[in-house]
Amino acid sequence: MIRQFLREHLIWYILYIMMFVLFFISFYLYHLPMPYLFNSLGLNVIVLLGISIWQYSRYRKKMLHLKYFNSSQDPSFELQPSDYAYFNIITQLEAREAQKVSETIEQTNHVALMIKMWSHQMKVPLAAISLMAQTNHLDPKEVEQQLLKFRQYRDDFRFEAVSLREVVVEIIKSYKVICLSKSLSIIIEGDNIWKTDKKWLTFALSQVLDNAIKYSNPESKIIISIGEESIRIQDYGIGILEEDIPRLFEDGFTGYNGHEHQKATGMGLYMTKEVLSSLNLSISVDSKINYGTAVSIHK
Repeated sequence: MIRQFLREHLIWYILYIMMFVLFFISFYLYHLPMPYLFNSLGLNVIVLLGISIWQYSRYRKKMLHLKYFNSSQDPSFELQPSDYAYFNIITQLEAREAQKVSETIEQTNHVALMIKMWSHQMKVPLAAISLMAQTNHLDPKEVEQQLLKFRQYRDDFRFEAVSLREVVVEIIKSYKVICLSKSLSIIIEGDNIWKTDKKWLTFALSQVLDNAIKYSNPESKIIISIGEESIRIQDYGIGILEEDIPRLFEDGFTGYNGHEHQKATGMGLYMTKEVLSSLNLSISVDSKINYGTAVSIHK
């Protein structure tokens, strides 16, 4: 901070030195007593030092206020900082806002994708109810049946033989960049064929892997174990609080990790459980803080 202060006030010190040089030349040319000049110089240096200390004290307060402003983004400060410091603060604020906008767009796109996938499954029972309403044939039993379809959205599922390893490999490809940036190693163990809906199983596994990658520590590993009756995804990240585990699959619940990362919507795991239930699959979580989390999907 002292170096920056001297750099911003350098012009005044240069002017002071130039004035002394001019006085020295004048005293020399007119043969005036030099002791008077040096005595005057000594007094001026003392005054200059006092003014500099006072100015630096004000400058330091201003810079501390600027740092607080930068951290809190409180617009109530009416400061007049130097152009250099002001430019730095504005640049940092712009970068922070740009990052927030980017995170918001990413989160919005993620939610939009989930809604799009769900709405595709829900449109069939809704269309049936709409048709009954238009033809004035709102049979309560039929409406109840269609609403049941609406909740279970099984009518559009396509069950087929699916290689679990192939599904996992395809999902991991989409996370290649972030895995490289965090130096994560993903190990896939085993393979099996399940008769299920590939699209929706991919959706559910993507949500689980997304969390595993997001909350993994850098330079750690994720182990995906595929068995005959289950798929287990083990990460070695920050873990989940024990009291949060029973509520993980509640709609809108984000827990401690979600609040820390400021990106969670609380919809991902809720939707994952709903989708898996419709595929006649179940999900369980085992976790320990600062050790990691294991998520298992069971037949």
